Amino acid sequence: MDFLQLIPSWLVSVVAFIIMLGLLVFVHELGHFATAVRMGIKVEEFGFGYPPRMLTLLERNGVKYTLNWLPLGGFVRFAGEDDAIHGVGGLATAAPWRRILVLAAGPLMNLLLAMVIFAGLFMANGVPATTPEGELIVTKARVTGVYPGTPAASAGIQVNDELISLDGQPVNGQAVVAEVAKAKVGQPIDVVVVRDGQELDLSVTPGPWTTEDGREIVGLGIGYAPIPENRPAGFFEALGRGVTHTIMLTGALVDGLVQLIVGLFDPNTDVPAGGVAGPIGIARGTGEVIEQQGAQGFWVWTAILSINLFLFNLLPIPALDGSRILFALLEMLRRGKRVPAEKEALVHAVGFAMLMGLMVLISFSDIVNALSGRSVLSGG
Repeated sequence: MDFLQLIPSWLVSVVAFIIMLGLLVFVHELGHFATAVRMGIKVEEFGFGYPPRMLTLLERNGVKYTLNWLPLGGFVRFAGEDDAIHGVGGLATAAPWRRILVLAAGPLMNLLLAMVIFAGLFMANGVPATTPEGELIVTKARVTGVYPGTPAASAGIQVNDELISLDGQPVNGQAVVAEVAKAKVGQPIDVVVVRDGQELDLSVTPGPWTTEDGREIVGLGIGYAPIPENRPAGFFEALGRGVTHTIMLTGALVDGLVQLIVGLFDPNTDVPAGGVAGPIGIARGTGEVIEQQGAQGFWVWTAILSINLFLFNLLPIPALDGSRILFALLEMLRRGKRVPAEKEALVHAVGFAMLMGLMVLISFSDIVNALSGRSVLSGG
């Protein structure tokens, strides 16, 4: 028996979530730290993990490098942060353009991390192969959903199965599944799938089934996505693919974020499925991804969350990097006349309190969803 199968799924989810969150936060803070040092802004401490402090690893050029007990990433403590209004040499007293660079470096490192992860995946798995006409070469399909009470559910087809052939026909195109199911209604057909690396022979009889909204459909009752055949990719091609794929996903996430915000004020706007998840929901989602897609799914999930962290931190919400950048830009527009530090600190404090309150509400929703058994990924 595989040793990993003996580990409770909840423990896998928690450990994977801590590793992922630690990486995302550490990379973010590393961006702030490296840029601050480059800008000549005094840093007093760079911490691995969150306090309480375990020990001081070393001290170099006035910076303490510490190891802390909570393994959730890291933090940067700038000079004068304990008294940020009067601190000298730290981020609070730096020129606005320097502050902007330091503040933007954290989110940008998250974007860079996503590019690196996707580039690594393209390097390991290759890139989709195409015909001379530019069409994807498809050799199989992955089952993305099995609806209850359908022929596929009765036949034992499961989510994440790879469909190899139906009724002897290779699944080499998007329309193959629908065409075979339509032609063989009421007749048993052979289905070859690959599950956990093993090839299985199943039998399914296409027929009518009813959707949740009462519609009657004739077919197998599955959702599926073609799996393109991959070809090896060199370093530079994989790197380029990682960059372009990250940019494409970022654009899609921006569109989703805009729809989500507009949907708060316009009930006629289609809001993206899935909604918003807090730490509990993300931890559960991490476990679901690992269960369904393994290590590769975990890294894709990490890259997507890294892009989300990049976008979220740049929003002009008090206490986030985006809000602090906005204050620095305002100072530049006012030709060096800064918003009084006391007022800026109050804005960030109120904003932080509101964020924590929102996080409590989201976490409550996450707990309700968990107790009801609702999936994070599918929303059902």
